[in-house]
Amino acid sequence: MHTLSADLLTAHRLAVLASVIVVNMVDHNDLTRPTPCAAWDVADLLAHMTVQHRGFAAAARGGGQDLAVWDPAGLRDTHDPVGEYASAAHDVLDAFAAADPESQFALPELGTTVPAEMAIGFHLIDYAVHGWDVAAGLGVPFTLPDDVVAVALPLALAVPDGDFRSTPNAPFGPAHAGDSTTDFERLLRHLGRNPQWSA
Repeated sequence: MHTLSADLLTAHRLAVLASVIVVNMVDHNDLTRPTPCAAWDVADLLAHMTVQHRGFAAAARGGGQDLAVWDPAGLRDTHDPVGEYASAAHDVLDAFAAADPESQFALPELGTTVPAEMAIGFHLIDYAVHGWDVAAGLGVPFTLPDDVVAVALPLALAVPDGDFRSTPNAPFGPAHAGDSTTDFERLLRHLGRNPQWSA
């Protein structure tokens, strides 16, 4: 019987919890700050992050094909974006922990279904980056444990670069050239971020 990688689940959990810690630093005055995601301020980024948690949690439970679950409408102006985020983050952690390792997750934004372990890997690298995005928007540091980066980096480097990354709905922008002093910086650069970005 196939089982989910304990290392992957642990790394994923630590990355998501690290994002919760940095999101907990956000106050109302921070919501209009710019972020490394050029089209999004902090409020937009939190709405995206929250709805992606909800969508992936639904996918883990067999309901990811429902497009309404992935719609951030309404989250942009929620009165408690920090609380909403923490609730969604813990929900996706619970959903992944209970997921059937043999299951396929429906990810309608990609137009496909993918094996559970692949979906969790996608989510891991997304939140390694988005945790950093929030921190950069706030002007505070963000780091992940070395063992988390060790699991996430090969997954990130497996994401192909190319012209498609410049299309409007691409999950990551074109890889960012430059020298990296850490493996986490390598991850950020490959997934389209400039580790030196600041508002």
